[in-house]
Amino acid sequence: MDKRFSKYSDSELYAFLCGKKEDSECAFAELYSRYNQRIYAYCLRVTNNPDDARDIFQEAFLKFYKSAQNQNYLENVPGYLLTIARNLCLNFKRDKKITVDINDYNFKTNDKGYEQKELMDLISKALDLLEFDYREAFILRQYQGLSYKEISDITGNSVAAVKNRVWRAKEKIKTILQPYLNDLAKY
Repeated sequence: MDKRFSKYSDSELYAFLCGKKEDSECAFAELYSRYNQRIYAYCLRVTNNPDDARDIFQEAFLKFYKSAQNQNYLENVPGYLLTIARNLCLNFKRDKKITVDINDYNFKTNDKGYEQKELMDLISKALDLLEFDYREAFILRQYQGLSYKEISDITGNSVAAVKNRVWRAKEKIKTILQPYLNDLAKY
């Protein structure tokens, strides 16, 4: 990676993407290094499958790179990348419906480390059970750390709708996990 490009803003780097091949590749490498972990983490949280997340992640960056051929200025690069990843995740979820029975994960143990891992697995499974709009808002807020306004910009929903979806997602997760938490409280 060319260190000269680290001094440029995201918008400047995006403008380089439609320039000379060498500059384009260096600019892309810099943007990739800035946002690859964030985009992959989002894809992984939404799909809950590393292989599917990697496929969507790679396609998102490919679409991002190709988009520079049609427009040479972009104000919010991370928001645009998340929007591309979001749309690909939406398409993936629409095309691949999977259901999980949460009762398959309800068993007892006294191993605290294992219980912590089990609880994290249950939260992931609970997220899978949520409607996409709720899951997405929750992931963007809790795991990506985005503000309600940023989520609103990405999803095209009002800030009030985003706040409502995050709250409802939390409530639904609590409801889904309540039997497990009650069982855990017995120990």
